[in-house]
Amino acid sequence: MTGRTNNAVMGILISIVALVLFDFMALIIKALSVRYAAAELSAYRNLFGLVPSALALWMTATWRRGDRSLRMRQWRLAVGRGMAVTLAQLLFYLSLGLMAFATATTISYTTALFTTALAVPLLGERVGVIRWAAVAIGFVGVLLIMRPGTDAFAWHMLLPFGASALYAFTGVSARMVDEGVPTPLFNLYSSAVAALGSVVLAFALGGFSPLASWYDAGMIFLMGLFGGSAVLCLVVSFRMTEPSNLAPFSYFGIPIAFVFGWLFFGEAPIDTLMPGALLIVGGGLMIVFRERRLRRAGRLVE
Repeated sequence: MTGRTNNAVMGILISIVALVLFDFMALIIKALSVRYAAAELSAYRNLFGLVPSALALWMTATWRRGDRSLRMRQWRLAVGRGMAVTLAQLLFYLSLGLMAFATATTISYTTALFTTALAVPLLGERVGVIRWAAVAIGFVGVLLIMRPGTDAFAWHMLLPFGASALYAFTGVSARMVDEGVPTPLFNLYSSAVAALGSVVLAFALGGFSPLASWYDAGMIFLMGLFGGSAVLCLVVSFRMTEPSNLAPFSYFGIPIAFVFGWLFFGEAPIDTLMPGALLIVGGGLMIVFRERRLRRAGRLVE
């Protein structure tokens, strides 16, 4: 990786904050999915999610000191990212309504696999044997959870799997943006496209249901706020360091999701998640320890 800032520690910390915010958002989505369709929840999330991106852009000192232009050379990349977000949200939100919270969330962590794979052709990043092996171990863990070919497997288990591939593209594409482009501006482009796309999709799939209460309205606003802030944090983290450095830390969201699912929905799918979840976490930790050893030795090789 050349010509870019690489602050791995700060990028990792910001990505973990994004994980927690995403889980809060997902909790609200699962709670509301009994009354509202996935497509309309996605539309609400994107519309309210524009607020953090717009505020972040306004607070960016370099943008305010400049000409405050909203033009961006790579607008097509931002549009493609927004379309990917629209589809990813629809798939993941559907899965939250059909599956246990921790199970849907755990399967979605195949994002690390797709992130590592996409970083090779899109970023030209070199990924060595050990990182590939660690990601493969995590993927085996996902297969143990999904159990394809058995009675335990259901088609909706593919929903978070497909969402993870699209989310991986949105993360890697953030790393492809020109260095001088403010992160909030790029994210605002993508968020606007996602908002428009999700609204169109919601109308195409049956329209919007009347809000049942002010409580639901408040939860929908928080959903958008959490989601918008999480995406912004994720974009910042991907622009601070290589995607493969962030991928293993995304696994820490698995125990967080399990605890949240148990606390808020009384779900404890231990039999479903074990031992698959352990393999997913183990694969991630392999990468962490490998990177730490190399840095202690004063070299970074594959």
